[in-house]
Amino acid sequence: MLKKNDLISLEIQSVTSQGSGVGRHEGMAVFVPHAAPGDRLTARIVKVLPSYCYGIIQEVVEPGPGRVEPGCPVCRRCGGCSLRHLDYPAELAEKERWVADAIARIGGLAVPVQPILSSPRAEGYRNKAQYPIGQGEEGAFCGFYAPRSHQIIPAGDCRLQPPFFARIVQAVCRYIDQSGQRPYDEATGSGLYRHLYLRWGEATGQVMVCLVVNGQRIPQPQLLVSMVLAACPGVTSILVNSNPKRTNVILGPETKVLFGAPAIRDVLAGVEVEISPLSFYQVNHQGAELLYRQAAELAQLSPDDVLLDLYCGAGTIGLSMARQVRELVGVEVVESAVRDAGENARRNGILNARFLCADAGAAAARLEAEGLRPTVVVLDPPRKGCDAATLAAVARMGPKRVVMVSCNPATMARDLAVLQKAGYRPQLAQPVDMFPRTAHVETVVLMSRVEGK
Repeated sequence: MLKKNDLISLEIQSVTSQGSGVGRHEGMAVFVPHAAPGDRLTARIVKVLPSYCYGIIQEVVEPGPGRVEPGCPVCRRCGGCSLRHLDYPAELAEKERWVADAIARIGGLAVPVQPILSSPRAEGYRNKAQYPIGQGEEGAFCGFYAPRSHQIIPAGDCRLQPPFFARIVQAVCRYIDQSGQRPYDEATGSGLYRHLYLRWGEATGQVMVCLVVNGQRIPQPQLLVSMVLAACPGVTSILVNSNPKRTNVILGPETKVLFGAPAIRDVLAGVEVEISPLSFYQVNHQGAELLYRQAAELAQLSPDDVLLDLYCGAGTIGLSMARQVRELVGVEVVESAVRDAGENARRNGILNARFLCADAGAAAARLEAEGLRPTVVVLDPPRKGCDAATLAAVARMGPKRVVMVSCNPATMARDLAVLQKAGYRPQLAQPVDMFPRTAHVETVVLMSRVEGK
Protein backbone atom coordinates (compact mmCIF):
# COMPACT_ATOMS: atom_id res chain seq x y z
CA MET A 1 0.00 0.00 0.00
CA LEU A 2 1.46 3.35 -1.03
CA LYS A 3 1.91 6.03 1.60
CA LYS A 4 2.87 9.69 1.62
CA ASN A 5 6.52 10.45 0.70
CA ASP A 6 7.09 7.07 -0.95
CA LEU A 7 9.36 7.26 -4.00
CA ILE A 8 8.16 5.12 -6.89
CA SER A 9 9.14 4.42 -10.49
CA LEU A 10 6.34 5.27 -12.88
CA GLU A 11 5.65 5.28 -16.61
CA ILE A 12 3.11 7.87 -17.76
CA GLN A 13 0.47 6.49 -20.12
CA SER A 14 -1.69 9.56 -20.80
CA VAL A 15 -2.66 13.04 -19.63
CA THR A 16 -5.96 13.85 -17.93
CA SER A 17 -8.23 16.70 -18.99
CA GLN A 18 -6.92 18.58 -15.94
CA GLY A 19 -3.40 18.40 -17.36
CA SER A 20 -1.87 15.75 -15.06
CA GLY A 21 -0.01 12.71 -16.32
CA VAL A 22 -1.39 9.37 -15.18
CA GLY A 23 0.44 6.10 -14.65
CA ARG A 24 -0.16 2.94 -12.61
CA HIS A 25 1.82 1.51 -9.72
CA GLU A 26 0.79 -1.98 -8.57
CA GLY A 27 -2.65 -1.39 -10.08
CA MET A 28 -3.23 2.01 -8.47
CA ALA A 29 -3.62 5.13 -10.63
CA VAL A 30 -1.07 7.83 -9.84
CA PHE A 31 -1.70 11.39 -11.06
CA VAL A 32 1.39 13.55 -11.59
CA PRO A 33 1.20 17.22 -12.72
CA HIS A 34 3.48 18.30 -15.58
CA ALA A 35 4.15 14.71 -16.68
CA ALA A 36 4.04 13.76 -20.35
CA PRO A 37 2.89 10.53 -22.06
CA GLY A 38 5.81 8.11 -22.31
CA ASP A 39 7.78 9.70 -19.46
CA ARG A 40 9.63 7.25 -17.23
CA LEU A 41 10.12 9.04 -13.97
CA THR A 42 10.58 8.86 -10.24
CA ALA A 43 7.60 10.32 -8.40
CA ARG A 44 7.16 11.26 -4.75
CA ILE A 45 3.71 10.42 -3.39
CA VAL A 46 2.07 13.47 -1.78
CA LYS A 47 -1.51 12.27 -1.21
CA VAL A 48 -3.07 8.81 -0.97
CA LEU A 49 -6.78 8.06 -1.43
CA PRO A 50 -8.50 4.66 -1.43
CA SER A 51 -8.38 4.05 -5.20
CA TYR A 52 -5.78 6.53 -6.50
CA CYS A 53 -3.07 8.87 -5.35
CA TYR A 54 -1.15 12.01 -6.33
CA GLY A 55 2.55 12.43 -6.86
CA ILE A 56 5.08 15.04 -7.92
CA ILE A 57 8.02 14.57 -10.25
CA GLN A 58 11.25 13.82 -8.42
CA GLU A 59 13.24 13.01 -11.55
CA VAL A 60 12.46 12.45 -15.23
CA VAL A 61 14.52 9.35 -15.96
CA GLU A 62 13.59 9.19 -19.64
CA PRO A 63 11.37 11.84 -21.25
CA GLY A 64 8.43 10.84 -23.40
CA PRO A 65 8.54 11.61 -27.13
CA GLY A 66 6.27 14.65 -26.83
CA ARG A 67 7.96 16.31 -23.84
CA VAL A 68 9.48 19.77 -24.40
CA GLU A 69 10.83 22.57 -22.23
CA PRO A 70 7.85 24.79 -21.35
CA GLY A 71 9.52 28.03 -22.45
CA CYS A 72 7.69 30.00 -19.75
CA PRO A 73 9.25 30.68 -16.34
CA VAL A 74 5.93 30.75 -14.45
CA CYS A 75 3.65 28.26 -16.22
CA ARG A 76 3.97 25.67 -13.45
CA ARG A 77 2.95 28.25 -10.85
CA CYS A 78 0.26 30.30 -12.62
CA GLY A 79 -1.71 27.20 -13.64
CA GLY A 80 -2.93 28.51 -16.99
CA CYS A 81 -0.77 26.60 -19.48
CA SER A 82 -1.05 23.13 -17.98
CA LEU A 83 0.07 21.49 -21.27
CA ARG A 84 3.06 23.68 -22.11
CA HIS A 85 5.42 20.79 -21.31
CA LEU A 86 4.04 18.95 -24.39
CA ASP A 87 4.86 19.78 -27.98
CA TYR A 88 1.80 20.88 -29.94
CA PRO A 89 1.20 17.61 -31.85
CA ALA A 90 1.28 15.69 -28.54
CA GLU A 91 -1.15 18.19 -27.00
CA LEU A 92 -3.55 17.80 -29.90
CA ALA A 93 -3.40 14.00 -29.66
CA GLU A 94 -4.32 14.12 -25.97
CA LYS A 95 -7.23 16.51 -26.55
CA GLU A 96 -8.62 14.35 -29.34
CA ARG A 97 -8.38 11.36 -26.99
CA TRP A 98 -10.23 13.26 -24.22
CA VAL A 99 -13.16 13.89 -26.54
CA ALA A 100 -13.33 10.29 -27.78
CA ASP A 101 -12.99 8.92 -24.24
CA ALA A 102 -15.75 11.14 -22.83
CA ILE A 103 -18.18 10.25 -25.60
CA ALA A 104 -17.57 6.51 -25.19
CA ARG A 105 -17.13 6.29 -21.40
CA ILE A 106 -19.52 8.97 -20.09
CA GLY A 107 -22.04 9.07 -22.92
CA GLY A 108 -21.90 5.37 -23.76
CA LEU A 109 -22.07 6.35 -27.43
CA ALA A 110 -20.37 5.12 -30.58
CA VAL A 111 -19.65 8.34 -32.46
CA PRO A 112 -16.95 8.83 -35.12
CA VAL A 113 -14.50 11.42 -33.78
CA GLN A 114 -12.76 13.33 -36.57
CA PRO A 115 -9.07 14.30 -36.32
CA ILE A 116 -8.78 17.41 -34.17
CA LEU A 117 -8.41 20.75 -35.95
CA SER A 118 -5.48 22.78 -34.65
CA SER A 119 -5.72 26.45 -33.77
CA PRO A 120 -4.37 28.72 -36.51
CA ARG A 121 -2.04 30.11 -33.82
CA ALA A 122 -0.77 28.30 -30.74
CA GLU A 123 0.84 31.42 -29.20
CA GLY A 124 -0.34 35.01 -28.89
CA TYR A 125 -3.92 34.10 -29.80
CA ARG A 126 -5.86 35.51 -26.84
CA ASN A 127 -7.70 38.76 -27.44
CA LYS A 128 -8.62 39.20 -23.78
CA ALA A 129 -6.66 39.27 -20.53
CA GLN A 130 -7.75 39.95 -16.95
CA TYR A 131 -4.74 40.56 -14.72
CA PRO A 132 -5.04 40.93 -10.95
CA ILE A 133 -2.70 43.67 -9.74
CA GLY A 134 -0.26 43.06 -6.88
CA GLN A 135 2.41 44.94 -4.96
CA GLY A 136 5.97 43.66 -4.87
CA GLU A 137 9.24 44.97 -3.48
CA GLU A 138 9.98 46.72 -6.77
CA GLY A 139 6.49 48.17 -7.23
CA ALA A 140 3.17 47.19 -8.77
CA PHE A 141 2.91 44.11 -10.99
CA CYS A 142 0.27 42.23 -12.98
CA GLY A 143 -0.11 38.48 -13.19
CA PHE A 144 -2.47 35.57 -12.75
CA TYR A 145 -3.79 33.64 -9.77
CA ALA A 146 -2.04 30.44 -8.77
CA PRO A 147 -4.27 27.33 -9.01
CA ARG A 148 -6.95 27.16 -6.29
CA SER A 149 -5.75 30.35 -4.62
CA HIS A 150 -5.66 34.12 -4.96
CA GLN A 151 -1.89 34.33 -4.76
CA ILE A 152 -0.87 36.52 -7.69
CA ILE A 153 1.95 35.09 -9.79
CA PRO A 154 3.73 37.91 -11.71
CA ALA A 155 3.16 37.26 -15.42
CA GLY A 156 2.82 40.52 -17.28
CA ASP A 157 4.36 39.04 -20.43
CA CYS A 158 2.23 35.94 -21.09
CA ARG A 159 2.93 34.04 -24.30
CA LEU A 160 -0.79 33.39 -24.85
CA GLN A 161 -1.40 37.14 -25.21
CA PRO A 162 -0.30 39.34 -28.14
CA PRO A 163 3.12 40.94 -27.41
CA PHE A 164 1.73 44.49 -27.21
CA PHE A 165 -0.33 43.52 -24.13
CA ALA A 166 2.98 43.36 -22.21
CA ARG A 167 3.79 46.96 -23.16
CA ILE A 168 0.41 48.11 -21.86
CA VAL A 169 0.93 46.16 -18.63
CA GLN A 170 4.31 47.81 -18.06
CA ALA A 171 2.88 51.27 -18.71
CA VAL A 172 -0.03 50.77 -16.31
CA CYS A 173 2.29 49.47 -13.59
CA ARG A 174 4.54 52.52 -14.02
CA TYR A 175 1.47 54.74 -13.71
CA ILE A 176 0.40 52.96 -10.51
CA ASP A 177 3.85 53.44 -8.99
CA GLN A 178 3.72 57.17 -9.78
CA SER A 179 0.12 57.72 -8.72
CA GLY A 180 0.64 57.58 -4.95
CA GLN A 181 -1.94 54.81 -4.51
CA ARG A 182 -1.34 51.09 -3.93
CA PRO A 183 -2.90 47.95 -5.44
CA TYR A 184 -5.89 46.38 -3.75
CA ASP A 185 -5.33 44.00 -0.83
CA GLU A 186 -8.04 41.32 -0.65
CA ALA A 187 -7.26 40.53 3.00
CA THR A 188 -7.89 44.09 4.22
CA GLY A 189 -10.10 45.52 1.48
CA SER A 190 -7.72 48.48 1.21
CA GLY A 191 -5.85 49.78 -1.81
CA LEU A 192 -7.15 51.18 -5.08
CA TYR A 193 -6.08 49.16 -8.14
CA ARG A 194 -7.74 45.73 -8.49
CA HIS A 195 -7.46 44.43 -12.07
CA LEU A 196 -6.22 45.40 -15.49
CA TYR A 197 -8.58 44.21 -18.20
CA LEU A 198 -7.48 44.25 -21.86
CA ARG A 199 -9.45 43.42 -25.01
CA TRP A 200 -8.37 43.41 -28.65
CA GLY A 201 -10.39 43.43 -31.86
CA GLU A 202 -8.08 41.43 -34.09
CA ALA A 203 -9.83 42.26 -37.38
CA THR A 204 -10.11 46.00 -36.64
CA GLY A 205 -6.94 46.46 -34.57
CA GLN A 206 -8.90 48.29 -31.86
CA VAL A 207 -7.68 47.83 -28.28
CA MET A 208 -9.47 48.47 -24.98
CA VAL A 209 -7.71 49.15 -21.67
CA CYS A 210 -9.94 48.98 -18.58
CA LEU A 211 -8.53 49.61 -15.10
CA VAL A 212 -10.74 48.17 -12.34
CA VAL A 213 -10.50 50.13 -9.07
CA ASN A 214 -11.75 49.95 -5.50
CA GLY A 215 -13.38 53.38 -5.63
CA GLN A 216 -14.96 55.89 -7.99
CA ARG A 217 -11.93 57.58 -9.59
CA ILE A 218 -8.19 57.46 -10.04
CA PRO A 219 -5.57 60.17 -9.44
CA GLN A 220 -4.11 61.92 -12.48
CA PRO A 221 -6.25 60.14 -15.08
CA GLN A 222 -4.56 61.96 -17.96
CA LEU A 223 -1.21 60.60 -16.79
CA LEU A 224 -2.59 57.08 -17.27
CA VAL A 225 -3.91 57.99 -20.71
CA SER A 226 -0.63 59.51 -21.87
CA MET A 227 1.49 56.60 -20.57
CA VAL A 228 -0.75 53.95 -22.15
CA LEU A 229 -0.88 55.72 -25.52
CA ALA A 230 2.89 56.20 -25.51
CA ALA A 231 3.34 52.46 -24.93
CA CYS A 232 0.69 51.37 -27.46
CA PRO A 233 -0.62 54.04 -29.86
CA GLY A 234 -3.22 51.58 -31.19
CA VAL A 235 -5.30 51.81 -28.02
CA THR A 236 -8.72 53.26 -28.89
CA SER A 237 -10.52 52.98 -25.54
CA ILE A 238 -9.28 53.65 -22.00
CA LEU A 239 -11.82 53.06 -19.21
CA VAL A 240 -12.01 53.00 -15.42
CA ASN A 241 -14.42 50.49 -13.90
CA SER A 242 -15.55 51.01 -10.31
CA ASN A 243 -15.85 47.92 -8.09
CA PRO A 244 -15.82 48.89 -4.38
CA LYS A 245 -17.33 45.61 -3.09
CA ARG A 246 -15.47 42.87 -1.19
CA THR A 247 -16.06 40.30 -3.90
CA ASN A 248 -14.33 37.93 -6.29
CA VAL A 249 -16.34 39.40 -9.18
CA ILE A 250 -13.91 41.37 -11.33
CA LEU A 251 -16.05 44.11 -12.87
CA GLY A 252 -18.35 46.52 -11.06
CA PRO A 253 -21.53 48.09 -12.50
CA GLU A 254 -20.12 51.54 -13.38
CA THR A 255 -17.56 52.33 -16.10
CA LYS A 256 -16.22 55.77 -17.03
CA VAL A 257 -14.49 56.68 -20.28
CA LEU A 258 -11.11 58.40 -19.96
CA PHE A 259 -10.20 58.23 -23.65
CA GLY A 260 -11.88 57.19 -26.88
CA ALA A 261 -15.05 55.13 -27.04
CA PRO A 262 -16.81 53.03 -24.37
CA ALA A 263 -16.44 49.90 -26.53
CA ILE A 264 -14.37 48.50 -29.38
CA ARG A 265 -15.49 46.75 -32.55
CA ASP A 266 -14.37 43.61 -34.29
CA VAL A 267 -15.48 41.42 -37.19
CA LEU A 268 -16.01 37.71 -36.47
CA ALA A 269 -17.06 35.28 -39.22
CA GLY A 270 -18.31 38.20 -41.32
CA VAL A 271 -20.31 39.76 -38.46
CA GLU A 272 -19.33 43.17 -37.09
CA VAL A 273 -19.70 43.21 -33.30
CA GLU A 274 -19.31 45.79 -30.58
CA ILE A 275 -17.39 44.65 -27.49
CA SER A 276 -17.83 46.38 -24.14
CA PRO A 277 -16.07 45.29 -20.92
CA LEU A 278 -19.10 43.15 -20.01
CA SER A 279 -19.64 41.55 -23.45
CA PHE A 280 -19.01 37.85 -23.92
CA TYR A 281 -16.66 37.30 -26.85
CA GLN A 282 -14.58 34.36 -28.04
CA VAL A 283 -10.96 34.80 -26.87
CA ASN A 284 -9.39 33.15 -29.94
CA HIS A 285 -10.56 35.10 -32.99
CA GLN A 286 -9.11 32.86 -35.71
CA GLY A 287 -10.00 29.73 -33.76
CA ALA A 288 -13.60 30.94 -33.35
CA GLU A 289 -13.94 31.50 -37.09
CA LEU A 290 -12.73 27.93 -37.64
CA LEU A 291 -15.20 26.65 -35.03
CA TYR A 292 -18.12 28.57 -36.53
CA ARG A 293 -17.33 27.26 -40.02
CA GLN A 294 -17.43 23.71 -38.70
CA ALA A 295 -20.76 24.32 -36.98
CA ALA A 296 -22.26 25.81 -40.15
CA GLU A 297 -21.04 22.92 -42.31
CA LEU A 298 -22.54 20.34 -39.95
CA ALA A 299 -25.82 22.27 -39.73
CA GLN A 300 -26.29 21.77 -43.53
CA LEU A 301 -28.37 24.95 -43.74
CA SER A 302 -30.80 25.79 -46.56
CA PRO A 303 -32.83 28.92 -47.43
CA ASP A 304 -35.99 27.29 -46.04
CA ASP A 305 -34.53 26.49 -42.62
CA VAL A 306 -35.59 28.09 -39.35
CA LEU A 307 -32.51 28.19 -37.12
CA LEU A 308 -32.82 28.31 -33.33
CA ASP A 309 -29.65 29.40 -31.51
CA LEU A 310 -29.89 28.45 -27.82
CA TYR A 311 -27.49 29.97 -25.28
CA CYS A 312 -26.88 32.54 -28.02
CA GLY A 313 -25.04 35.13 -25.90
CA ALA A 314 -24.43 38.22 -28.06
CA GLY A 315 -25.63 36.26 -31.08
CA THR A 316 -22.35 35.84 -32.95
CA ILE A 317 -22.64 32.17 -33.91
CA GLY A 318 -26.27 32.44 -35.08
CA LEU A 319 -25.69 35.72 -36.91
CA SER A 320 -22.78 34.16 -38.78
CA MET A 321 -25.32 31.69 -40.25
CA ALA A 322 -28.34 34.01 -40.57
CA ARG A 323 -27.93 34.78 -44.26
CA GLN A 324 -28.13 31.06 -45.08
CA VAL A 325 -31.61 30.53 -43.53
CA ARG A 326 -35.15 31.88 -43.71
CA GLU A 327 -35.23 32.94 -40.07
CA LEU A 328 -32.94 33.01 -37.05
CA VAL A 329 -34.26 33.01 -33.49
CA GLY A 330 -31.73 33.41 -30.69
CA VAL A 331 -32.51 32.61 -27.05
CA GLU A 332 -30.51 33.80 -24.06
CA VAL A 333 -31.39 34.35 -20.38
CA VAL A 334 -28.97 37.28 -19.86
CA GLU A 335 -30.86 40.45 -20.74
CA SER A 336 -27.78 42.54 -21.59
CA ALA A 337 -26.54 39.85 -23.99
CA VAL A 338 -29.93 39.81 -25.75
CA ARG A 339 -29.69 43.58 -26.22
CA ASP A 340 -26.17 43.15 -27.64
CA ALA A 341 -27.42 40.44 -30.02
CA GLY A 342 -30.24 42.63 -31.33
CA GLU A 343 -27.86 45.55 -31.84
CA ASN A 344 -25.35 43.29 -33.63
CA ALA A 345 -28.11 42.18 -36.00
CA ARG A 346 -29.11 45.79 -36.75
CA ARG A 347 -25.48 46.85 -37.22
CA ASN A 348 -25.00 44.15 -39.85
CA GLY A 349 -28.29 44.73 -41.65
CA ILE A 350 -29.55 41.25 -40.76
CA LEU A 351 -33.34 41.55 -40.93
CA ASN A 352 -34.37 37.90 -40.51
CA ALA A 353 -33.11 37.57 -36.90
CA ARG A 354 -34.78 38.13 -33.56
CA PHE A 355 -33.70 37.40 -30.03
CA LEU A 356 -35.70 36.33 -26.99
CA CYS A 357 -34.76 36.83 -23.35
CA ALA A 358 -36.00 33.53 -21.94
CA ASP A 359 -34.95 30.06 -20.99
CA ALA A 360 -35.23 27.30 -23.55
CA GLY A 361 -38.50 25.90 -22.21
CA ALA A 362 -40.26 29.28 -22.28
CA ALA A 363 -38.88 29.98 -25.75
CA ALA A 364 -40.11 26.62 -27.03
CA ALA A 365 -43.62 27.32 -25.72
CA ARG A 366 -43.63 30.80 -27.27
CA LEU A 367 -42.45 29.55 -30.67
CA GLU A 368 -44.95 26.69 -30.58
CA ALA A 369 -47.77 29.15 -29.85
CA GLU A 370 -46.67 31.13 -32.91
CA GLY A 371 -46.75 27.98 -35.01
CA LEU A 372 -43.02 28.24 -35.65
CA ARG A 373 -40.94 25.08 -35.47
CA PRO A 374 -37.16 25.24 -35.90
CA THR A 375 -35.64 22.83 -38.40
CA VAL A 376 -32.09 23.24 -37.02
CA VAL A 377 -31.01 23.96 -33.43
CA VAL A 378 -27.57 25.11 -32.36
CA LEU A 379 -26.70 24.48 -28.70
CA ASP A 380 -23.69 26.34 -27.30
CA PRO A 381 -23.97 25.87 -23.52
CA PRO A 382 -21.52 26.93 -20.78
CA ARG A 383 -19.11 24.41 -19.22
CA LYS A 384 -21.83 22.95 -16.98
CA GLY A 385 -23.68 21.86 -20.12
CA CYS A 386 -27.40 21.97 -20.88
CA ASP A 387 -30.05 21.73 -18.20
CA ALA A 388 -32.70 19.01 -18.44
CA ALA A 389 -35.44 21.50 -19.36
CA THR A 390 -33.46 22.76 -22.37
CA LEU A 391 -32.84 19.26 -23.72
CA ALA A 392 -36.50 18.34 -23.20
CA ALA A 393 -37.58 21.52 -25.02
CA VAL A 394 -35.32 20.71 -27.97
CA ALA A 395 -36.80 17.22 -28.21
CA ARG A 396 -40.37 18.61 -28.14
CA MET A 397 -39.60 21.05 -30.97
CA GLY A 398 -38.38 18.15 -33.11
CA PRO A 399 -35.76 19.83 -35.33
CA LYS A 400 -34.19 17.75 -38.11
CA ARG A 401 -30.67 18.44 -36.89
CA VAL A 402 -29.06 19.55 -33.62
CA VAL A 403 -25.55 20.95 -33.66
CA MET A 404 -23.92 21.07 -30.24
CA VAL A 405 -20.89 23.28 -29.60
CA SER A 406 -19.28 22.37 -26.29
CA CYS A 407 -16.21 23.43 -24.33
CA ASN A 408 -16.48 20.50 -21.89
CA PRO A 409 -16.27 16.93 -23.26
CA ALA A 410 -17.72 15.42 -20.07
CA THR A 411 -20.95 17.45 -19.93
CA MET A 412 -21.23 17.25 -23.70
CA ALA A 413 -21.17 13.45 -23.59
CA ARG A 414 -23.80 13.44 -20.85
CA ASP A 415 -26.09 15.71 -22.88
CA LEU A 416 -25.59 13.75 -26.10
CA ALA A 417 -26.76 10.61 -24.30
CA VAL A 418 -29.94 12.42 -23.20
CA LEU A 419 -30.64 13.59 -26.74
CA GLN A 420 -30.08 10.10 -28.11
CA LYS A 421 -32.74 8.74 -25.76
CA ALA A 422 -35.03 11.51 -27.03
CA GLY A 423 -34.67 10.32 -30.62
CA TYR A 424 -31.50 11.92 -31.97
CA ARG A 425 -28.58 9.94 -33.32
CA PRO A 426 -25.08 11.45 -33.07
CA GLN A 427 -23.44 11.44 -36.51
CA LEU A 428 -19.92 12.73 -35.89
CA ALA A 429 -17.85 14.79 -33.49
CA GLN A 430 -15.27 17.37 -34.59
CA PRO A 431 -12.80 18.53 -31.91
CA VAL A 432 -11.36 22.04 -32.44
CA ASP A 433 -8.45 23.36 -30.40
CA MET A 434 -9.56 26.85 -29.40
CA PHE A 435 -7.29 27.09 -26.35
CA PRO A 436 -3.75 25.88 -27.15
CA ARG A 437 -1.41 25.08 -24.25
CA THR A 438 -4.35 24.82 -21.82
CA ALA A 439 -6.48 21.87 -20.72
CA HIS A 440 -9.53 22.99 -22.71
CA VAL A 441 -10.92 21.81 -26.04
CA GLU A 442 -14.04 22.64 -28.05
CA THR A 443 -16.10 20.06 -29.91
CA VAL A 444 -18.85 20.36 -32.52
CA VAL A 445 -21.26 17.42 -32.75
CA LEU A 446 -24.00 16.79 -35.31
CA MET A 447 -27.12 14.91 -34.20
CA SER A 448 -29.91 13.97 -36.59
CA ARG A 449 -33.49 13.08 -35.73
CA VAL A 450 -34.29 9.40 -36.12
CA GLU A 451 -37.23 8.98 -38.49
CA GLY A 452 -40.41 7.96 -36.71
CA LYS A 453 -39.32 9.39 -33.38
